[in-house]
Amino acid sequence: MSLSTTLLLGFIAGGAIVIGLPVGRMHAPAANLRVLLNATAVGVLMFLFWDVMSAAFEPIDAALAGYHEGNGGIGSAVGYGVLFIGGLSAGLMGLVAFDRYMARAAVRSNSELVSVGASAGGPARVDVEPWSTAQRLSLMIAIGIGLHNLAEGLAIGQAAASDQIALATTLVIGFALHNATEGFGIVAPLAADVDEDGATRLPSWRFLLTMAAIGGGPTFVGAAVGHNFTSEPVSVIFLTLAAGSIVYVIAQLLGVASRARRMDLVAAGLLIGIIAGFLTDAIVIAGGA
Repeated sequence: MSLSTTLLLGFIAGGAIVIGLPVGRMHAPAANLRVLLNATAVGVLMFLFWDVMSAAFEPIDAALAGYHEGNGGIGSAVGYGVLFIGGLSAGLMGLVAFDRYMARAAVRSNSELVSVGASAGGPARVDVEPWSTAQRLSLMIAIGIGLHNLAEGLAIGQAAASDQIALATTLVIGFALHNATEGFGIVAPLAADVDEDGATRLPSWRFLLTMAAIGGGPTFVGAAVGHNFTSEPVSVIFLTLAAGSIVYVIAQLLGVASRARRMDLVAAGLLIGIIAGFLTDAIVIAGGA
């Protein structure tokens, strides 16, 4: 399969993430709906965590099985284990550092606005507002999903480069469905985003498309790279980076869910999200991937 066709497949699979974005533009969703949306996003991310961790552990499992059967040494398992732990740690702690940086930047920006407004004798007019907590959380979800989708793009590129047209097509369909649910996961925190007056703060289409590029764009990049280059260690690194970042985001979203005191809605949302993840993944597995 040609590179141009491979890139088209990567674009289709990654671009499907925009399907879930309109949810972020909902006007003043009811409180119970916000809880359900937030919990469903957590369910999707829980499935993604299981998905990337199981894929990242496969080389370690194979190396340990080979050692047990006397077909290889322990060095390969140790090497992959180091990459596994390093990627997981970097993904988790990296987002902790990034979130703190964004929070400090928002505080500095607010302080500067107050200072400028006071010196001018009134409120200052600005063209760019600091990002809210919900927007920062949405960004972190997009980053985690983007790392995961890079690995998916690599799989598409490798299948296309091997002229496994049926497999590549099935992967695109399955990953496109995956990305549609992941797009919803990115914007779900925005449903509870309100300003200082309690009014719903709607994200701009520019913001939503930027999140789509961060979350879905790596599928296109991965397809291009996978068409010409394959590396199991690199795949392990990106998968564990994604897993670490997803862990941090899940913890943040669960904190939001716990404040709602509606465990029935939280449980229902978790179930919906997890089932949606497994159903879309089943399409890929049914195709022989």
